[in-house]
Amino acid sequence: MTDQSISGGAGMPDSWQRLWAPHRMSYLEGENRPLPGNDIECPFCRIPNLPDEEALIVARGDQAYVVMNLYPYNAGHLLICTNRHVAELPELTESERNEISDLTVHAMKVLRKTSKAVGFNIGVNQGSVSGAGIAGHFHQHIVPRWAGDANFMPIIGKTKVLPQLLQESRSLLAAGWDHI
Repeated sequence: MTDQSISGGAGMPDSWQRLWAPHRMSYLEGENRPLPGNDIECPFCRIPNLPDEEALIVARGDQAYVVMNLYPYNAGHLLICTNRHVAELPELTESERNEISDLTVHAMKVLRKTSKAVGFNIGVNQGSVSGAGIAGHFHQHIVPRWAGDANFMPIIGKTKVLPQLLQESRSLLAAGWDHI
């Protein structure tokens, strides 16, 4: 019997192979999120004041910007954030809604060209009870998808393997942004 087959209780080796993703714990504990008890500035208000490469901004519009998600579900996972600190869709101006829609269409075209994405999950979580990690600032997710990207790792292993670093994804997408 090897250590891998011993099952002796919590924290003891067993027959399961695990890929640990400890970086997710800091997010779950509130890192970079303005939660009750945290004295943290809204990251979506802070990000536009940083240089694009440092902030992982792919593109900027007049009223919104496109940024890499620090905690992506898939490689190329983008967020479109309003420049104004408003929480929900009904608070956006018609002009902001139109620009978010235009940025979404453009982002899809760029992701198709640069990473050969064949589908997308696009969504907005309104309020913390519906899953918004930063509920006070409007942002829309664009998650590129490929055939077979939901293999055994996320389904059984509850682990996502990302084939590209955020800076590399950002550079590729930013370089392709003006060529669509």
